[in-house]
Amino acid sequence: MHENKETPNSHQKSEVPEKASNYNLNRFSIAPMLDWTDRHCRYFHRQLTRQTLLYTEMVTTGAIIHGKVDYLAYSDTEHPVSLQLGGSDPAALAQCAQLAEQHGYDEINLNVGCPSDRVQNGRFGACLMAEAELVADCIKAMRDRVSIPVTVKPRIGIDDQDSYAFLCDFVHTVAERGQCDTFIIHARKAWLSGLSPKENREIPPLDYPRVYQLKRDFPALTIAINGGVKTLEEAKTHLAQLDGVMMGREAYQNPGLLLDVDSQLFGIDAPAVSPFSVVEAMYPYMERELTNGTYLGHITRHMLGLFQSIPGARQWRRHLSENAHKPGAGIPVVEAAMALVRDHKV
Repeated sequence: MHENKETPNSHQKSEVPEKASNYNLNRFSIAPMLDWTDRHCRYFHRQLTRQTLLYTEMVTTGAIIHGKVDYLAYSDTEHPVSLQLGGSDPAALAQCAQLAEQHGYDEINLNVGCPSDRVQNGRFGACLMAEAELVADCIKAMRDRVSIPVTVKPRIGIDDQDSYAFLCDFVHTVAERGQCDTFIIHARKAWLSGLSPKENREIPPLDYPRVYQLKRDFPALTIAINGGVKTLEEAKTHLAQLDGVMMGREAYQNPGLLLDVDSQLFGIDAPAVSPFSVVEAMYPYMERELTNGTYLGHITRHMLGLFQSIPGARQWRRHLSENAHKPGAGIPVVEAAMALVRDHKV
């Protein structure tokens, strides 16, 4: 569940910004990840890839409707960006979807895949896969209120309801009754009891062929896959069968691989960008955020893996980890960390 740990200082929307271009939004995206893909992370990722669809952390309808801060705040630079909602009340979801569209989001996504106890207690996340008609009603309520795409992110099954027929019934109901045309399928079933969410990241095994079969059986739907994708070559393999690929932890832990996404997955002929220039491009953002009271470490924690496999990467991580959280830490800390990498260059 999204818990805002700091007051957003992002640019407040006064008008709806220009929408993303018309390519398939879901061709490649970075998964919504709790405590990871916050607004600082998304701003950083956008310096690495211009085409990738970015997702917010899951935000509950209650937080948006009753929260004392603007949970929908973000930077225009993040486009294309999707809001992932958590909830099961069609009216509340429709209200939040409308607010998100007014803020300029490019897509709304409903979380039907998170297995945590807190999410289940709120009657949303993966447990909703057992209530396909309710999910359909939620999607339909949002679609009736907004003109931007409304998508759903389920698993391939839950607990003992893990047959291919169960998955097909869920997709059919949500597509027909809810008029949903885009599904981002996490290719691992969710265990709602007996496993922790962390254990459920590895158990049971991923089942990519099941998602491929789903696309063959529902060719008119946009089907993207999520789960265990670690390289762009793996993404290309999935794209040969499906409409889109969502990458999760690898994109966060090894963000440097995103530098090749636009050219390799979108065919965009763009000038080569180095990790060093990406860091320097973050300086104006850091300056604004520091002025607004953000701690440097809240930004740089997302950048620790940028130089992975590059000599000096360990020194970069260590220097930022040890110094970015200190009172008064600013851009000189980042410059010093980057110098440790440059000194290792051949």
